[in-house]
Amino acid sequence: MFKQNSANEESNFWISYADLMAGLLFVFILLIGAIVSKSVILKSELHSKEEALLGLSKTLKNKEDALDELGKSLAKSNALVSEKDSTLSENERVLKLKLDEIDKLNKLLLEANTKHDMLSNKIIIVQDLLNKNQEELEKNKKSLKDYEGKVLILSNDLSKEKDAVKLKDEKLLALLNAMDESKTKYDELVAKLQAQKAKIKSLTGIKLQVIAALKETLGDKIDIDKKTGSLRLASNILFGVGDAALKPESKAELKKAFEEYIGALVNNKEIRPHLDKIIIEGHTDSDGTYIYNLKLSQDRALAVMEYLLTLDFSKKHNIRPMMIASGRAYLDPVSKNGVEDKNASRRIEIKFRLKNEDAMQEIEKVLDAK
Repeated sequence: MFKQNSANEESNFWISYADLMAGLLFVFILLIGAIVSKSVILKSELHSKEEALLGLSKTLKNKEDALDELGKSLAKSNALVSEKDSTLSENERVLKLKLDEIDKLNKLLLEANTKHDMLSNKIIIVQDLLNKNQEELEKNKKSLKDYEGKVLILSNDLSKEKDAVKLKDEKLLALLNAMDESKTKYDELVAKLQAQKAKIKSLTGIKLQVIAALKETLGDKIDIDKKTGSLRLASNILFGVGDAALKPESKAELKKAFEEYIGALVNNKEIRPHLDKIIIEGHTDSDGTYIYNLKLSQDRALAVMEYLLTLDFSKKHNIRPMMIASGRAYLDPVSKNGVEDKNASRRIEIKFRLKNEDAMQEIEKVLDAK
């Protein structure tokens, strides 16, 4: 088996060798073919170049012949030139003189051109200035034309304003005349108003007159408030603490004070016609709640009024229709040095109100207003 494998391997080797040699032979044949082809192409190109060189040689020979002909012609020309040199020498001298003159003329011409250029530049500058001035002149003409139009419009407006002012002057004159008439009527009205004011002042001063009459009638018997003319009675004299029932021992003093105070009002024939109401007001200090103090002050005022209405004096002078009672709680306290005086705040006030008193006070405020 081993021998058989060796024979196969040797057989494969020679087959591969034969294939390799065949491939190399094929490559060699290709190279030979390429070389032969290249050689043929090169021979063809070389033949073409030889023909081109032959043509160039013929052309060069023709040109050499032409140059020989030109040399001969030049020699003839030189001979002719030498013959003319003598003739040209005199002409050259004359020409040199003319050239000098031409140089001078050229210099003069150059200077003239320079001056001309300078003048041209100046002319251009002047022309530019002239153009600018012309543009400014055109603008000024246009502005002047616009101003003329505006002046015309303003002139028309001024004429209208003059007419309007004239009309207003006429209206103003008529208004001044009317004002003079109105002033006369106003002065008359003011005079009447002053008279009515004095009359109303006299009416509003009735309460002051009543208070003055009370003071004069009562003297030092009873102390009344200087501003309101009210009579003040301390609650601790009339009632017990937190009680609304009159103390029996206080009734005599209350009766005396009431009859003297109200008697000075109802017995005065000048005061009685103006008397409207007799008010009994109850006041407390600020201790306790507002509702408690309001009820206590109302009950005390009502107790005082009920007692005063039982008096023969009240029946005789028909006081009942005029008398009313109200409680103020601690809304109107009595203060001393900015601090509540609780003893003075607990009080009963008997005061009077005149007919139309509220209206009179309002009228007095209006008259006194600035």
